[in-house]
Amino acid sequence: MAAGLRAEAAAPASPLPTGSGPRPKVAMLVHPDMVLLDLIGPQTVLAIAGSEIHLVWKDLRPVSTDVGVPVAATTTLANCPMDLDVLFVPGGLKGSAALMEDQEVLAFMKDRGSRAKYVTSVCTGSLVLGAAGLLKGYRATSHWYVRDLLPLMGATLDKDRVVIDRNRLTGGGVTAGIDFGLHLASLMGGEDLAKRIQLLIEYAPKPPFNSGEPETAAKPLVDAVLAAREPLIAAARAAAQRAMAGR
Repeated sequence: MAAGLRAEAAAPASPLPTGSGPRPKVAMLVHPDMVLLDLIGPQTVLAIAGSEIHLVWKDLRPVSTDVGVPVAATTTLANCPMDLDVLFVPGGLKGSAALMEDQEVLAFMKDRGSRAKYVTSVCTGSLVLGAAGLLKGYRATSHWYVRDLLPLMGATLDKDRVVIDRNRLTGGGVTAGIDFGLHLASLMGGEDLAKRIQLLIEYAPKPPFNSGEPETAAKPLVDAVLAAREPLIAAARAAAQRAMAGR
């Protein structure tokens, strides 16, 4: 897919009617080594809700994702709307660790985040918010294997699947993106809208196993995941410590 996925292809159906007011402006950062589902889950919900979605990166060349499907931005950091209803960062631990020390991206996050109505993330995207100083004094969550890094950057750790603290919304790992998106749709357009979207996408998860959280998964499984991810977790921890030391 040489051109990559773009915003207009995300929604499975036409946007639901949400009134005659202006469409919410949503900037969703895309970046190399992103987890695609972190983006697509929330993007699908927000597109159906009628949002004006901007996929944002440094340039318009497709970026790599965890599943090998490239995603192309629709606008650049420089050309992204200044005043946003939603600023959103997806995760992907390798990509997030790099962004935590990318001064161009952090400057963009600080600028748009200072005015956005909602400052948000899913999965390890909250580490990027933290590195930009946008979670200091807020409750927040992240993927379970790095959420303990959030307090290093001034946040208060909350292990809920979706955490809402004033205008900060953070989701847990990967699949929490749809839960996050429905919460955000409810805040922006009302509970009835969010329920209609939930029904439209038939979101009624019934996982076959009870291994989706470290508290319920078998310890050998948890240990194996942590061992496999340890180099990237260590890189993210070092970046978090440097981010806090640099303030």
